[in-house]
Amino acid sequence: MLLVKTKQLLKSLLPGIFLFGFTVGTGSVTAMAKAGADYGMSLLWTIFLSCSITVFLINLFGKYTLVTGETTLAAIKKRIHPAAAMFFVVTLTANVCGSSIGVMGIVSDVCYEWSKNFVAEGIQPIYFAGFFISIIYLIFLQGSTQLFEKILAVIVGIMAICFLINFFLLMPPLIELANGMIPNIPETGKNNSAFLVIASMVGTTVFSGLFILRSTLVKEAGWTMEDLNLQKKDALFSGFLMFIVGAAIMAAAAGTLHTKGVTLTKVSELIGLLEPFAGALGVAIFTIGLVAAGVSSQFPNVALLPWMLDDYYERKGDLTRFNYRIFALIISVLGLVVPIFKAKPIAIMLLSQAFGALILPATVASIIYLGNESSQMKEHKFSLGLNLILGAIFLFAILMSYMSYTGIFATFKSL
Repeated sequence: MLLVKTKQLLKSLLPGIFLFGFTVGTGSVTAMAKAGADYGMSLLWTIFLSCSITVFLINLFGKYTLVTGETTLAAIKKRIHPAAAMFFVVTLTANVCGSSIGVMGIVSDVCYEWSKNFVAEGIQPIYFAGFFISIIYLIFLQGSTQLFEKILAVIVGIMAICFLINFFLLMPPLIELANGMIPNIPETGKNNSAFLVIASMVGTTVFSGLFILRSTLVKEAGWTMEDLNLQKKDALFSGFLMFIVGAAIMAAAAGTLHTKGVTLTKVSELIGLLEPFAGALGVAIFTIGLVAAGVSSQFPNVALLPWMLDDYYERKGDLTRFNYRIFALIISVLGLVVPIFKAKPIAIMLLSQAFGALILPATVASIIYLGNESSQMKEHKFSLGLNLILGAIFLFAILMSYMSYTGIFATFKSL
């Protein structure tokens, strides 16, 4: 009986675990580590606020599908305009392409540095990137969303445990954690680096693709209005994991690089700097957690475009379509860009995540419009209080877009 209940609980939490795995990848590791290295724990409030908004929006997008039976992208196409829906398909695809480049770049670079403990010159990043890309693509070829969810559940569990262990090994003083919850923007400097870091942290957590995908997962799970409370718990569970793991990553960088006054330019720098604080075992745990984070986010990266296209055309999801396999292969191969061309994975990842913040205002505006359609929502039409909260989130999204634009522009200007 206990085993059956455990299996039922795990099955009910799979959509939330999937979203957590999608959100907390190397993009999150990069953004949170960069924030911790450059600003200590002072930007912890950004993680908390981003996770709170994410939980709120995950719940709203999921509820819309429970009430209307429509997935988000299909609803935007029918009730707003097909061009609006295609806007999300194009921009989110561009976002995950950048993410795919950064993910494999960071994972392969970290594995290369770690491999130096076992091989004199280390194993070159190109081999690690090729290995992980091949594994993920082969799993994609199986064409099963349920298989994705189950594999991600295992990977996410490994990732969460690894980063939590590192948090306790490197936990900063409680006063620093408390001060970090007070909203502030550090000195930005001539390149507005704080703007870019904050925007990338928000972009990787409050990710538009997450909310659009949420409605697809809710529909595929077969949930109805009777599952409304389950949907809320699932969203809360996902957000809670995001905050805990994000804070753990930030603490690892704050307790090493920030205390030494070192600016993070490569995530792999943490490998050498962690050892005096956490020991060889701690470094191994961090590396495994980071690889798990990269793999967990790369799964949805290669599948997001097929999911969105099926959503857009309102047809049954089928990842085995030939053109989908080509799309997934192209996005996967982008992961070789950093190892081949020696590009800077952190810069690419931060720009990719900050770009996500530019899409957020349109996402919030869409759910405001859809949620206030009386013909569809009926008695579940958004209340005045709910609209006021969404209005505040929309203004926040505009501010993040400004920070993103400013940070991206300054970054390119300094190149």
